[in-house]
Amino acid sequence: MPSEGATHPFSCSVLAVGTELLLGQVVDTNSSFIGERLALAGIDSHLQARVGDNLDRIAAALRLLLSTSDAVIVCGGLGPTQDDITREAIAEVLGTGLVRDLAMEERIGAMFTRRGRQMAANNLRQADRPEGASFIVQELGTAPGLVCPIGVDQVVYAVPGVPAEAREMIERAVVADLQRRAGPRSVIVSRMVRTWGAPESTLSELIADRVDRQTNPTIAFLASGLEGIKVRLTAKAGDMATATALLDAEEALLREILGPLVFGVDDESMEKAVGDLLASQGLLLGVAESLTGGLVGSRLAEVPGSSEWFQGSIVAYDSQVKFDLLDVPEGPVVSASAASAMATGARRVLRADVGLGITGVAGPTTQDDQPVGTVFTAVDLDGEVEVRELHLPGGRQLVRQLAAISLVDQLRRRLLDRA
Repeated sequence: MPSEGATHPFSCSVLAVGTELLLGQVVDTNSSFIGERLALAGIDSHLQARVGDNLDRIAAALRLLLSTSDAVIVCGGLGPTQDDITREAIAEVLGTGLVRDLAMEERIGAMFTRRGRQMAANNLRQADRPEGASFIVQELGTAPGLVCPIGVDQVVYAVPGVPAEAREMIERAVVADLQRRAGPRSVIVSRMVRTWGAPESTLSELIADRVDRQTNPTIAFLASGLEGIKVRLTAKAGDMATATALLDAEEALLREILGPLVFGVDDESMEKAVGDLLASQGLLLGVAESLTGGLVGSRLAEVPGSSEWFQGSIVAYDSQVKFDLLDVPEGPVVSASAASAMATGARRVLRADVGLGITGVAGPTTQDDQPVGTVFTAVDLDGEVEVRELHLPGGRQLVRQLAAISLVDQLRRRLLDRA
């Protein structure tokens, strides 16, 4: 356990129990929810672990977490069947036995009666608790939770593995008890600064000085595949206003360093950033797509209020459609000239101020002597057409997704230069 008299922030770890978690049959959403909820409550969380339905391993994992934490929340293993052994594992760690609680036994029986269901005898196992522990009353299911004090300063909570039951119990009972034990309340707040156009290694070099100096807020990198690299800022303070001010200041510094690599924060999408720029500049947008098959238009249309600046998307998948509708010159359609003509054609046909064009090869075979992954994107803005040639990795779906966001980012940068 944490050393006696040591000065350290109160911390709470999480232990998810269930062999199904280790086998990948069930996704552990409880741990992520608890981590987020602890942060909002100002409780530090240093470790999260998963363990199968094995008494010795659960007990060993629990002892490990208690060696570094003041509290542990255990999720799962409170059901009525033979593999639900969280109660037994906690009792072993506490060095005590289980006792049958008659009041809880009656409560569980009454719950089945109210619901018009026959109670199996093994449901009474859920009325067992380690000596010295108290129950967290169940509101949704049949398995009550547990609050198990250890010595003077530590505690283990056990909640059901069913996500709805776990969340209700944590919100109602566990968080408040943790805050009481932790003392004066603080808040932990995170913000994701979202970037596109540079790999994690480049971002790390660009903001190396800020990372080296980090204390509060702290800085970490999160690769998010199709949505770029996120730079996570996490601040801890006595109140939300102070924490937010710390995040605001650090975000401003990062934006100054990274410039147009930053396109938003938290849930702000690339399309939202482009929509805001189009609206502020009073511009209407039209799109002509080939290999993306409407993906660009779909992403743009997901932005609330997009009808104010998005005219529509022409899916010109067949070459003849490109020739007839968009005035693409006869010849190879996977080319810079085709993308340029598509952007200009989209602007003309859709009566827009800005036109986007995209063509390329998503696979599985080459086209117009161009290898899979070759993409041409074009932006027609203020009478100037900018064309880019991209060589994207991956299979068909990945190429299409990367091509779509790359095109929208190209427009975003043109609009930033124009502002």
